[in-house]
Amino acid sequence: MAQKAMKTDKLVVYQMMFHLWGNQQTEVKRNGSAAENGVTKFKDVSLKGLKALKKKGYSHLYTTGILEHATMEDFSSYGSPLDHPQVVKGRAGSPCAIKDYYDVNPFLADNPAERLLEFSDMLDRIHASDLKLVLDFVPNHLARAYSSDQKPAGVVDFGQNDNKDISFAPANNFYYLPGTQFTIPTGVNPPIPVTVPYIEIPAKVSGNNVFSAQPSINDWFETVKLNYGVDIQQGNVNHFDPIPDTWLKMTDVLLYWTQKGVDGFRCDMAEMVPVEFWAYAIPKVKAINPEVVFIAEIYNPAEYRNYIVKGGFDYLYDKVGLYDGIRHIMEKKAGATTADITRVWQQESGDFANHMLRFLENHDETRLNSPAFAANNFWSTIPGMVLTASMHDGPIMIYFGQEFGEKAQEIEGFNVADDRTSMFDFYRVDTHQRWLNEGKFDGGKLSAEEKEIDLFYTSLLAWVNSSSVIQKGKFFDLQYAQNSSYSKDKVYAYLRYTETDRNLIICNFDSENHDFSIEIPTLALNMMGIQSYSLKTLHSFVPPASITALVDGNRIQIPANAALVLKLPKP
Repeated sequence: MAQKAMKTDKLVVYQMMFHLWGNQQTEVKRNGSAAENGVTKFKDVSLKGLKALKKKGYSHLYTTGILEHATMEDFSSYGSPLDHPQVVKGRAGSPCAIKDYYDVNPFLADNPAERLLEFSDMLDRIHASDLKLVLDFVPNHLARAYSSDQKPAGVVDFGQNDNKDISFAPANNFYYLPGTQFTIPTGVNPPIPVTVPYIEIPAKVSGNNVFSAQPSINDWFETVKLNYGVDIQQGNVNHFDPIPDTWLKMTDVLLYWTQKGVDGFRCDMAEMVPVEFWAYAIPKVKAINPEVVFIAEIYNPAEYRNYIVKGGFDYLYDKVGLYDGIRHIMEKKAGATTADITRVWQQESGDFANHMLRFLENHDETRLNSPAFAANNFWSTIPGMVLTASMHDGPIMIYFGQEFGEKAQEIEGFNVADDRTSMFDFYRVDTHQRWLNEGKFDGGKLSAEEKEIDLFYTSLLAWVNSSSVIQKGKFFDLQYAQNSSYSKDKVYAYLRYTETDRNLIICNFDSENHDFSIEIPTLALNMMGIQSYSLKTLHSFVPPASITALVDGNRIQIPANAALVLKLPKP
C-alpha cells in the first residue's frame, strides 16, 4: 500500500489572473472588448492543462477574478445588471469590485446562462487532477452598484435594508455621506460612450476608507467600503454586539462556496476587516471542511500574530518582510544588505514563520524580469527565488508567466506599461500564451532563454516538493559566524535540517563571483546532532554560461547571481 503523503505547510501556489490565463488571442488592441481581445473560458482549464500544472509541481491554484465583478461587458440578458462605465476600471473591470458574491463572471462561460455549472465542472477537473482551488475573496469592499441575481432564497442584498440617513449604524452594510451626491473622480474617461450620468445619493464611502463624495482617480473609487460594525470616524469604535449584519452576510458567502467544494480563500486586504470577524467566520467554515485554507493579504507585521492566533488564518502574505528585503537588495537600494534577511528571520521565527506565504511576484507587484526589478536580467533573480522557496516551510507562490520571464511591458488599456500584467483589461500575456501553445501546454513557442527559465522553476519546485528539510526542517542563520573572506552584504547562507538530513544553502546576490571558506559553528553542528561533516553539492542553480561552482572542503566558489544547495552527510 502506498504511503499517505506527509501533511505539510509547504503548499506550492500558482496564481492565475483568470480572465487572462486561457486567452490565446494574439491580435489585441488597447481597451479591446472580450470579443475583440479574447478571454479565458472555464473549459480552457482542461485536464491536459491541469496535468501540465501538476507536473510543474503546484498543489493549489489561486484564481483571481472568478467571482462576478463590475465590468463594461453587457450580460443584462442573462440576469446580470449592466454596470455604469464611469465606476468600472477597464473594459474587464476590477476583480476587487464584486457585484455578486454568489456568482461567477458571465464572460468566463461559453454559455453565460450556465456559468455556475461550467465553474463546477472546472472545479471537478481540478480535483480530479489532484489540485486544489483557492478562490479570491474580497471582504472589505464591493462594487458601487452591487446586485445579486444568483443569491440563494432568503438572502438580502448588501445595503438593501440600510438606514442611509446616517453616516454609521452597526446594522448598516455601508458607510454613508448624508446630504451628498457621489461625483466621478477627475480624469475618469471610460473607453465606451457614457449615455446617462451615474447617480448615487447619498454618496457611499469608497473602499480604501475615503470619506469623500469625490474620491480621486487613484483611490478605490469603483468600490464601496463594507461596514463590519466599526465606527471609523469616531476612532474605530467597535460595535460587535449584536453580531453586525455584514458579518452574517459574509459568513454565509464563505459557507456557500465551501459547500460548492472550494478548497480555500485568499482574502483581499484582510487587515482592513476586524480580526474579530475572522475569529467568528473561519471556525464556521472549518466546521464544514477543516482542510479549507485561509490566506490573508496583510501588510502590518504588528498584526501578524493577531490574525493567525486570534483570527484563525493559516497563512499571511510576507510582502513587507522577505519580499521587500530581497527586492531592496536586488535593486541595490542604499543600505540594503543580507542583514535585512536575517532581520526577517528574527522577526518571523518562532510560532509563525511557517504561516508566511512567500513570493516574488503577484498581480500587485512589478514583474521580476523588468527594468524596475531585475534590470531586464532574469538570471539575477535566482538567489532571491531560491531563498523565497526554501527559507522556511511555509507556502510559496508563483504568478503565471513568472516562470517564463514575463515582462508585461505592453499598454493594455486602463493599465499602462508599468511592468505589471493588467487586472482590468482583456489582453494577452505573451510568454504564457506561447507556453499554452494552442492548448498543447508544452512551451513549444517559448524562446530558448524562456525554456531555460522554465527549467529553473521546474527544477526548483521539484526540489522543494521532494526535500524533507524544506518541507519540515529547522532553520539556522549562518551569517554571524562567517569570517572576513565572506561577503556578508551580498551572500546569504543558512542551514535547513531534520534529524536525518542536513542542507547548507548559499545565495549569492552579487553580480560578481565569490570565493570564500564557509564556517559552520559548533552550536549549529550540535543542533544538527553531528560533530563533523563533509560537503557535497546537491543542487546548483546558476545562470547560463557561469563559471562552475566549486566545493572543496569548506572552500566555496559560487558564481554571480547563483544559489548552491549542499548536503552535509556524516563523513
